[in-house]
Amino acid sequence: MNVGILGGGQLGYMLALAGYPLGLQFRFLDPSPEAPVGRIALRVNADFTNADALERFANGLDRVTYEFENVPVESVKILAERVPVFPPPKALEVAQDRLREKNLFRELGIATADFLPVRGAHDLDAAIKKLSLPAILKTCRMGYDGKGQWMLRTAEDALRAKAEMSAPISTTSEAPRSTNEAPSAPYVLERFVPFSRELSILSVRSSAGEIIFYPLVENHHREGILRLSLAPAPHLETKTQHAAEDAARRVLEALDYVGVLAIELFELDGKLLANEMAPRVHNSGHWTIEGAVTSQFENHLRAVCGFPLGSTATLGHSAMLNLIGETPAPADVLAIPDAHLHLYGKSPRPGRKLGHVTLHASSAKHLGEQLSSLPVFFQRPVFCLDAAKSHATSARASNP
Repeated sequence: MNVGILGGGQLGYMLALAGYPLGLQFRFLDPSPEAPVGRIALRVNADFTNADALERFANGLDRVTYEFENVPVESVKILAERVPVFPPPKALEVAQDRLREKNLFRELGIATADFLPVRGAHDLDAAIKKLSLPAILKTCRMGYDGKGQWMLRTAEDALRAKAEMSAPISTTSEAPRSTNEAPSAPYVLERFVPFSRELSILSVRSSAGEIIFYPLVENHHREGILRLSLAPAPHLETKTQHAAEDAARRVLEALDYVGVLAIELFELDGKLLANEMAPRVHNSGHWTIEGAVTSQFENHLRAVCGFPLGSTATLGHSAMLNLIGETPAPADVLAIPDAHLHLYGKSPRPGRKLGHVTLHASSAKHLGEQLSSLPVFFQRPVFCLDAAKSHATSARASNP
């Protein structure tokens, strides 16, 4: 079966690596001649809106999917007239606009932080008056890894945000590409949530309607970028897992979804609030390559291609650490038992995701010991290891 993937970054790269053992072949469409997938698969280098490129890309494909959510929806709809595309274009339309996304959550009875649309600097004050500070102002489109967001704690913060609201979001070569779709509003203001932790749920739905879930993952960010994921989330209560699964199921069924869906959540006073969704494989699911019976990448392809879904059972406890802007010496990582290094073949640049490391252990206690034994490179606040070590300490206390 020939699978086309829109986008040729690290997620597409890992999809292909998961798909080759299944007998799948891949073709990618990406504007960048430096896209990582060029090392392992056929690649069409062109803009996503190039009609001739879309024709060449689609020729001979059996399925099409995408590795990031800012592919132009119109291009996806054009492809869908030629070949089955999963997840469906409707999911892409919702995920590209934060306001539509939050409205969908509300329509489905999924709790979120309070929010209001903001059409420009002229009505920010009115929105702040209704929600009060602190609050977070976000662009409805194109924000990623903390970009396109303003934390508003004081009136001075609001003034600064209003001065910057008309400026374009700074992007790099790996930033999501713009689309021609008009947003429902340029911005959305959200009431700040004093959450106890950030979680994510990864789910998979097949074309036959079968739905499976991975366990909730605890995520830690620095400067808006994911740095550490712990799976399963420590101290996870069954009712919390069930609540997350219920929310994901509602979205999957409402969108007639096929593939992997990630929903980012806040935990507050034992309850969950939906933050955002990603209609694709997700950074917080990289641990599944070594830490689950079937990885998120393989399960996404199984769903897209109409194959039976694989088990999401975990293999012990895992921690995933993102390598941002710089990488350690490979030998230093590989000297750690049950450590797995994944480098994406990108040139270093500040803020760029260059790879990740996954640690695997039989218990939370042993995982904490592994994290403590990581090289000096990782023993910095940016890697958020203190949180993981504190969980390991509590595990030791409860199981002396």
